[in-house]
Amino acid sequence: MRGSLKVVSLVIIILLVFSLLVVSNYGCKPKEEEKKVVKIGFIGPLTGKYSKMGIGGLNSFKLAVMQQNNSGKNKYTYEVVSFDDECVPQKGVEVATKACSDPEIIAAATHYCSMVAISCVDVYHKFGLPVIVWGAVLPDITYGNDYIEVSRVNGTQVEQNEFNAHFMVDELGFKKFCIIHDTTDYGRGHLKYFLKALEKRGIEPLSIDGITIGQKDFTTILTKIKALNPEVVYFGGLTAEGVLIKSQMDKLGVKAQFLGTSGIKSDDFNTSLGEHAEGTICMLDGAPIEKMPGGLEFKKAYEEAGFDEPYEAYGPFAYCAANIIIKAIEKVGPDRAKVAEEINKTDTEDIIGRIHFNEYGQNDVPLVTAYVSQDGQWVPWDDSLYAKGERELPGFAYREGREWVNPYQGP
Repeated sequence: MRGSLKVVSLVIIILLVFSLLVVSNYGCKPKEEEKKVVKIGFIGPLTGKYSKMGIGGLNSFKLAVMQQNNSGKNKYTYEVVSFDDECVPQKGVEVATKACSDPEIIAAATHYCSMVAISCVDVYHKFGLPVIVWGAVLPDITYGNDYIEVSRVNGTQVEQNEFNAHFMVDELGFKKFCIIHDTTDYGRGHLKYFLKALEKRGIEPLSIDGITIGQKDFTTILTKIKALNPEVVYFGGLTAEGVLIKSQMDKLGVKAQFLGTSGIKSDDFNTSLGEHAEGTICMLDGAPIEKMPGGLEFKKAYEEAGFDEPYEAYGPFAYCAANIIIKAIEKVGPDRAKVAEEINKTDTEDIIGRIHFNEYGQNDVPLVTAYVSQDGQWVPWDDSLYAKGERELPGFAYREGREWVNPYQGP
């Protein structure tokens, strides 16, 4: 009996030892190695007059990063570091230098405002930080240098203004233009390329006037323009000044079609002007979100992410910039020089369609779309009541010497 108990006890001891060994071995198994965190930057106007554009871009950039991190397919985990350039060149250089000086930031999506972007390109080259411009349109940002570090996913003023002239002259038949532009690099760039596009069509503007950022009173300029009786007043500038110019045109009785660039394509233009925005035309890179190859998916994901602010006009470009940056880092690792080289090889498909960077780092397959303000919303021209003949542009009525009846039926 005692022998049997000894055998049982021995078996129990052996089983206990075996169990401890199994548990010990299991506990000593190395955990799955955590992914290395790679920082990528975002720079745009997050405060000030153009903060809605910057925040929409930042949210879109963050959305792409969240999707990439949640995919489980990547070698690295990505962390967004954002900087506010305030749409002010001096501030832009300051934050660009700060981003470049952080060795953990491997690449960045940068700038909505052209005057800031052009001030910062030398900084990125000096520090070797690869950047993809997501909103600024001045051609010299990419075409004015041979910096491998600087690329751009959106189009430029060249394409915008050629399309502007084609649409207004070749399609709508306007011939008499007065030009107003802000005197920043951005505004002068629009002036330069719109003049070239008009010259190709044998048209010389009736007047050209420069205005300063922050200017409030345009009475003198608009009074002169009124006497010239143009068919179109073209504005190469941003929303804040565009709102004031259009409002003062109406008060002074300047009976002309108002035409803007991508700089006025914002919700603020319509909300600030209300019925006075009706019939305004502008151009924008890309296509309406519903017509982009991945636009509806992007729109749904953005809404589901719970952002408080809209993605605005250039949000899709910031989203694509994030994807291009991450794709490059995944391929060559978190090395600035290698990432810059890889970004310059970009030939990919994303929500805006094909993106191909040429030898200057410029996306050379841009698309430009005409929009018209209709009932407080920017509506693609082809989808508008104006294109269908159900509403008349103010410029058409004024050209024929008739009063224009505003058809605005906004909120």
